[in-house]
Amino acid sequence: MLFKNLLFFLVVITQLNCYGQTELSRLEKKILKQVSLNQENAIIFLEKVVNINSGTLNKKGVRMVGDVFRSAFDDINFSTQWMEMPEEMNRAGHLFAYKKGSKGKKLLLIGHLDTVFEENSPFQTFERRDSIAYAPGGNDMKGGNVVMLYALKALDDLNLLNKSTITVALTGDEESTGKPLSISRKDLIEAAKNSDIALGFENSTGYNNATIARRGSSGWSVTTTGVRAHSSGIFRDSIGAGAIFEMGRILHKFYEEVRGEELLTFNPGNLMGGTFVNYDENKAEGVIFGKTNVIPQIAKVNGGLRFISEEQKERARNKMRLIVQESLPYTTATISFTDSYPAMQPSEGNSKLLKLLSDVSLSLKQGEVFPYDPGKRGAADVSFVADYVDALDGLGTMGSGAHTPNETVNLKTMEALISRTAIFIHRLVNIKN
Repeated sequence: MLFKNLLFFLVVITQLNCYGQTELSRLEKKILKQVSLNQENAIIFLEKVVNINSGTLNKKGVRMVGDVFRSAFDDINFSTQWMEMPEEMNRAGHLFAYKKGSKGKKLLLIGHLDTVFEENSPFQTFERRDSIAYAPGGNDMKGGNVVMLYALKALDDLNLLNKSTITVALTGDEESTGKPLSISRKDLIEAAKNSDIALGFENSTGYNNATIARRGSSGWSVTTTGVRAHSSGIFRDSIGAGAIFEMGRILHKFYEEVRGEELLTFNPGNLMGGTFVNYDENKAEGVIFGKTNVIPQIAKVNGGLRFISEEQKERARNKMRLIVQESLPYTTATISFTDSYPAMQPSEGNSKLLKLLSDVSLSLKQGEVFPYDPGKRGAADVSFVADYVDALDGLGTMGSGAHTPNETVNLKTMEALISRTAIFIHRLVNIKN
């Protein structure tokens, strides 16, 4: 019995050491040297992929960036596959890379190839100014893909991935997901079901934060109608308030009665009203016709909803439905919802991953890592897999101005972030199952 107790104690200590190592091993120091040797090539690679426009709707450009990454993953002994999407979805597809082994935790590493900068954007090229790179899509998130790739490259250079199971998923439509989601995210979800841990490489908020929870995102649309008539008759019992007043009532009620829950936000992104309204969803632009002496017969608003759980999402939607049903005289209103990204809820498993990352960060003298406020992050692909695996996100590059003409990558931080990722992955794939 004493021997069994001692054996159990030794096993527990071994597991704690594996999950709580804060000192670099001799092998891990070799990994750091290898990362350093590859550092300038990592920046050159980043410049190359940034200079290929890959706005979500530029299918050719997304595929071109995918080809560059595909060749790079081939070079580090991954098997690669391009996942085509149906033509009617108007999306380029996804790049997957695989390494199959029998050792340690099975990892799913997530990035995306597309950016918000379409072909007509004036911001198109990588420009290096000392340690800062002005780079469209460089921070969100081609830089994160490079962090992931060059961490894996350092490990492969040292033959440290030979027995590991790793799946890399670089989606081609993260900034505007193809519909239906059952097709565009099918391969990502299947990969998660065959993995133990998912790591997302969306842009980092700094050395001392990582993401264990992200809010989900969905769309909503309200259409109101009224009686078209001469404006002098508005408010008469036989004519009513018109479509725009009804829309105003609804939006005001949303603000007063739906707003308030922690981490719940909703935003009306565009609003149109008049005699006629024509809205193009693919271009997110519309044309209206209306005169000041005519009561508007139609109004439309399209908006977004952010939430931390499915339960919170449904509570908000139900409140919105009830408000829409209370129409002003001689008006009607309808509301519809579209799902986009589910929520990534905080979990014990995610917190344990954060602790592991924090241990790596401490061993590299980068400081402790804390959970980032989910109210300050947008939606991301990691949310689609968070119900199936323990997950962590925000492991990509540091910079500023994402989605703007001033998007930057802080090149000084890339070696440190690649080093941290390489050590983190090395420790994860060596955890005994």
